[in-house]
Amino acid sequence: MCEYFDAMNNKLPLPIRFALDRPMAIIASMLTVTVLLGVMAAVPNFLPAGSSPLPVLRVDTDPENMLPHDEPVRVFHQQMKQTFQLHDLLVVGIVDETHPDGVFNPQSLRNIYDLAEFAKTLHWPSEQDSAARIGVIEVDLLAPSTLDNIEQDGLGTVRFEWLMSQPPDSAQQARQVRDKALNLPFLRQTVVSENGLALCLYLPLTSKDISYRVYSRLQEKIATFKGGERYLITGLPVAEDAFGVEMFIQMAICAPLAMLIIFLLMWFFFRKPVLIVAPMVIALASVMITMSLLVVSGHTVHIMSSMIPIFIMPIAVLDSIHILSRFFDRYPLAKDRRDAITAVMSDLHTPMLYTSLTTAAGFASLALIPIPPVQVFGLFVAMGVMSAWFLTITFIPAYIVRMHENSLQYMRQRLGADPVIRGRLMTRVLRWLGHGTYRWSKPVLLMTLVALGVAAIGIGRIQINDNPVRWFSETHPIRVADEVLNQRFGGTYMAYLALSAGAQKTVADAGLELTERILQQRNELAVRLPQVNRVFDALVEELSRVTQTGATHSALLKALEAFIAGGLDQEGSASDFEAWEAAELLVEQERGREQIFKQPQTLRYIDGLQRHLLRSGVVGKSNSITDIVKTVHRELHRGHADQFRVPDSAPAIAQTLMTYQNSHRPQDLWHFVTHDYRQAALWIQMKSGNNVDMSRVVAEVDRYWRDNPPPFSLQHRWFGLTYINMLWQERMVNGMLVAFLGSFLVVLLMMLVLLRSLLWALLGMVPLMVTIVFIYGVIGLVGKDYDMPVAVLSALSLGLAVDFAIHFLVAIRDRMGRGESWRDTIEAVFGAPARAITRNGLVISLGFLPLLIAPLVPYQTVGVLIASIMLASSVATLILLPALIRLLEPWLFRDKRQSSVMLDGATWSAGYLVVLALVALNLFHFWNMAWDTSAW
Repeated sequence: MCEYFDAMNNKLPLPIRFALDRPMAIIASMLTVTVLLGVMAAVPNFLPAGSSPLPVLRVDTDPENMLPHDEPVRVFHQQMKQTFQLHDLLVVGIVDETHPDGVFNPQSLRNIYDLAEFAKTLHWPSEQDSAARIGVIEVDLLAPSTLDNIEQDGLGTVRFEWLMSQPPDSAQQARQVRDKALNLPFLRQTVVSENGLALCLYLPLTSKDISYRVYSRLQEKIATFKGGERYLITGLPVAEDAFGVEMFIQMAICAPLAMLIIFLLMWFFFRKPVLIVAPMVIALASVMITMSLLVVSGHTVHIMSSMIPIFIMPIAVLDSIHILSRFFDRYPLAKDRRDAITAVMSDLHTPMLYTSLTTAAGFASLALIPIPPVQVFGLFVAMGVMSAWFLTITFIPAYIVRMHENSLQYMRQRLGADPVIRGRLMTRVLRWLGHGTYRWSKPVLLMTLVALGVAAIGIGRIQINDNPVRWFSETHPIRVADEVLNQRFGGTYMAYLALSAGAQKTVADAGLELTERILQQRNELAVRLPQVNRVFDALVEELSRVTQTGATHSALLKALEAFIAGGLDQEGSASDFEAWEAAELLVEQERGREQIFKQPQTLRYIDGLQRHLLRSGVVGKSNSITDIVKTVHRELHRGHADQFRVPDSAPAIAQTLMTYQNSHRPQDLWHFVTHDYRQAALWIQMKSGNNVDMSRVVAEVDRYWRDNPPPFSLQHRWFGLTYINMLWQERMVNGMLVAFLGSFLVVLLMMLVLLRSLLWALLGMVPLMVTIVFIYGVIGLVGKDYDMPVAVLSALSLGLAVDFAIHFLVAIRDRMGRGESWRDTIEAVFGAPARAITRNGLVISLGFLPLLIAPLVPYQTVGVLIASIMLASSVATLILLPALIRLLEPWLFRDKRQSSVMLDGATWSAGYLVVLALVALNLFHFWNMAWDTSAW
């Protein structure tokens, strides 16, 4: 017997032999490395800024950073925000369902006035620049007390006055505020609801990462109000920022709960706390090592990377459960802890390496996705998985060898008495299951095919969609506010369409066209005004001279204006003066041609686009320069409804714009158009932030553009948070497909190397594929959207779901080497191997269930899907695989000389190279980030 164990010991890889021979060195090394990395990650956070050479912990909860900083759509988004002086908005809705006038009663309006005044004070010194201020941008705040009422004040005159300069004293005054607001198209369905009972405040923020701070302060102020109104705060910025804050709170709750559940399950299975401590230490050490490396390498903790601990903890104990299960079976026979653990490690070190590599491959495949936080998440979880594997094959043997003999003797005495520990009940059930799959293999396969057919229908119904507000549970205040306000208003989700003129003509082309127009108008005017010939000919000569200098088009017009001004200053007849005025008017019209957003054709085109979007059923409201022009034009004509239209000439449009600039908020105009009137922004309010709805709006605009060619070669391009969210989600889904295919090929290749047979390798992939089809079929059937967590798990499921099949097939192949048939093999593989698989399936499935208590939907989704994937793959391994093996037995058991694959030194070296490759990928990623200053 000793020679047998010595032979197995010699076959063990060097790290395992070293752990058995030098257990204290292994234990001390693991503790030293874990503590050292933890100190390196934690200490710099408590030192003065810039005093530590190591990076400090940086947290980023902005989904916009799912795209690289130099991504064209992000660059354009920032450029347009600066161009139009736009800011991310926090929306505060006020609803009163008890008062007949809604919130337009004196008490509610007094509270709203106080809230707006309080919001103006919400700003703080910037951490980056003490001289700068961050917070609410007071000048752009939209509230009844900060907005203008526009009214006619006689023909050709408009009066601007504050909509609510002071809180009203009577119900009549409150209703007047409502009526005035409803009369302004810009405010209807944006600030005031269509039924005139609810109201919204829009708080522009210097940056969206302070939205949760503003949100909290507003809640404190609202708590002091007395009245029947409800205050609802929502908007993408606060949803994203609040998710980040609650994300860390939930991880602080869920991670310890997961550890507790795993501990209780292992205690239930093994009933020896001193032995269970080892897997828990490995789980904790793996998390600490991985997260410490994440921080020390300078990476940011993002939404994705915050979930690293909850992924690593259950995965880290998988191999430990296999070892402990086999050790409990071996120890009573071997009666020596070293011999028992040697035999166990001899059987398991090969499948454990491959299951770890396949799991790591599933996570590492996320590096193929062009989304930085997802890449970091995938690479570091892969490193955590391989760290857990290495700690398991070294620390567990070392720990068992160093255990006190009395503890093991006590365990051996209880093994025969306790049916739970011995696994008698589980063994009887599993053996019955094994024989049942042999007897009823065809019905099992038939039922599987039927289930897959139903799942295929569900997969066809899957809809790719996401919405950051829906990351919260249905009862969360932000989610409730979103639903209530989007029912009453035009929408709280903002998307922006940038409109711009085509490329300007060259100076030569512009000069040539202008020359033609000058000569054409000269011929028209010469009949009644002969002096125009001399003036216009001189103008043509000046135009030719300036064109030859290569000046810009703007400089060309400026030179002609100066030339004409000189002519007007000269003494001459009235006819000469009239000729020079005609020239001045012509150049003025030419300048107006460049200001395309003062042209009636352009504004009417925008007006038509806005009406088209409203008919789409997705857009609830839109605002543009056209709405400003139409509103002012109506009031200039005594407020007649039929004058709510675009004027017929550019000068008339210019008059409305100049009139508007006499208001209290002239800067609002530049949120819709640039100073040169060559770029404009169309504000689009949507009642939903779903990707599918944003995609539909984009398609509607493209269709309108195609069916109605715009004037002046207009171009359009999207920006805004809603559009960016749609874009990175689409990129993630496409990237997940690439990652899935890449991971599938890697896993299949590993199975080929392990099993040395294409048929056996394909057989090992069956539980994986069945699990994926079944899980995603259920997703489609229940109507769950294919969102961020579902997309991520589609790639991860490969590495996780194949683990059980590897252990199961290796156990079968080991028995095949002894010349056994499938009927004879069933008894053995449905013993210790099947018990370990069952225990693992239960531990990891239940280990993820603490995520269900989180009020964050992505965490709930991850918990349900991972638990379902592991449970389904374990069931498929124990039911479907045996049934398939029974059907394919003539081909699978054709060569009785096949044996289990024992890794030689070269293959183990390849395994180590995979670990080194993961480290190199992270170092390469960190190196790129270190040179990208925008990422710090």
